[in-house]
Amino acid sequence: MSAHSTERTGPAVGPEETAGPEETTGPEETAGPDETAGPDETYDLPEAQAPEAPEAPAGALGVAALDLKPALEAVLMVVDEPATEEHLAKVLQRRRRDVAIALRELSDDYARQGRGFDLRLVAGGWRFYTRPEYADAVEAFVLDGQQARLTQAALETLAVVAYRQPVSRSRVSAVRGVNCDGVMRTLLQRGLVEEAGTEGETGAILYRTTNYFLERMGLRGLDELPELAPFLPEADAVEGDSREGVPSFDVDDSGDSHTGQTN
Repeated sequence: MSAHSTERTGPAVGPEETAGPEETTGPEETAGPDETAGPDETYDLPEAQAPEAPEAPAGALGVAALDLKPALEAVLMVVDEPATEEHLAKVLQRRRRDVAIALRELSDDYARQGRGFDLRLVAGGWRFYTRPEYADAVEAFVLDGQQARLTQAALETLAVVAYRQPVSRSRVSAVRGVNCDGVMRTLLQRGLVEEAGTEGETGAILYRTTNYFLERMGLRGLDELPELAPFLPEADAVEGDSREGVPSFDVDDSGDSHTGQTN
């Protein structure tokens, strides 16, 4: 009986083993729970890193997917000055060649359909313009009885600058025969002319026309200015007139204009 009780009580020594310091504080068993949770953490890492990818600006991805021609129309409706093909291609994320072809096709479509507006290449860029045949309707709406046109003196001065640029005020005055300082200030304020350096001999300020001038005149460049010959008098008529008593306007070395008469 005592031997049997010894066999029964033999395993009872286990509590000493469970209470042993190796089992309660051993690194292998304490690491067990961490290892079981380990796989879950390793799968969570990619999900936690996913939001770190750079995000594209809102609408940036959709611009390249838009139809090119309607997108061009929408942009050109809000421009303040002619937009270049390079700028439009950059904004719409397209090749410049594709943009150039689409713009010309749009311009041809508007002309063929006889629309009230036109798409033109002016001053190096594209912009919508109303057609000349509907100018009266636009003028009636915009002006509504107000006069905003340039005076005859301003038009003459602007023409001299356009054909003689860069040119000083004194030389413009010499061509016109009257002082044009006030008119030049008006043209500067309206953005039709701008300063273009100084004259080497006299130090006088030189003036030239602006891109806004080209835009308002509907010109691609100065080479599209009309020839002056059709507006000049015939040579026979000039030779037949007497030169006596006709004032001439010369420019001296100081840049000031003076009038005189031929003898």
